[in-house]
Amino acid sequence: MAVRELFELRGQVALVTGGSRGLGLQIASALGEMGAKIALCARRPGELATAATTLESLGIDAFTVLCDLARPEQVPPLVDAVMGRYGTVDVLVNNVGWDQLMFFTQTTPELWQKIIQINYVGMLNCTKCVLDIMIPKNTGAIVSISSDASRSGEPREAVYGGVKAAINSFMKTIAKENGRYGIRCNVVCPGVTLPQGADEIGNTSMWTKTDSFFTPEQFEKIAKSLPLRKLGRAEDTANAVVFLASSAAGYVTGQVLSVSGGYTMIG
Repeated sequence: MAVRELFELRGQVALVTGGSRGLGLQIASALGEMGAKIALCARRPGELATAATTLESLGIDAFTVLCDLARPEQVPPLVDAVMGRYGTVDVLVNNVGWDQLMFFTQTTPELWQKIIQINYVGMLNCTKCVLDIMIPKNTGAIVSISSDASRSGEPREAVYGGVKAAINSFMKTIAKENGRYGIRCNVVCPGVTLPQGADEIGNTSMWTKTDSFFTPEQFEKIAKSLPLRKLGRAEDTANAVVFLASSAAGYVTGQVLSVSGGYTMIG
């Protein structure tokens, strides 16, 4: 088989959570360009509609479902809707993520629960529902988006980094449990990744905080500290997801891949 054919996803259905903008939309676009039919879910109907228009303009078959993954009761209807439209799910990308940068001593139990619910519990619910589809088929690929904060420990990301580390461990476990069914489960850990435009930045984004350390000067400082001397872009992570979702990674499972310019180098 030609190398390019190994990366093709023609005829497959990919569900991307948090796929209406930013990294999620970039991942959806990359998967769609390789031939996958794309199902997107997010909390904001306007952003979902815009995302669908964007994907359709690229000739990608796209379907959107309004869903708040932090509310467990909304996940089964999400998966049912995708099944009703496409009849299956071949690839799941657990992309939803959220954080509020602050030192741990400044956080509250309410914030801890919000971070856990959005980043971890929603991922658990999606994965369980999709595994119920993949196991009878004896095939499937699940890719969860974590963070290099899960591997190194980062100031102002104590709870978020801990939750992302839990995702890494969880994915390794389900890789071991479900490999017998031909299901591959892997993780991508982005490092500092620049927004591609102002439209990617929501009102609650860490990029908009007045005390954010994500300033042009800090970007330059971070870039100089990396072996590749540059910061990441959304397409860098999206390309890694395409690889792990495709047949090119057919013998790869239970792995945590950093896409961070060499920030972490864990064997």
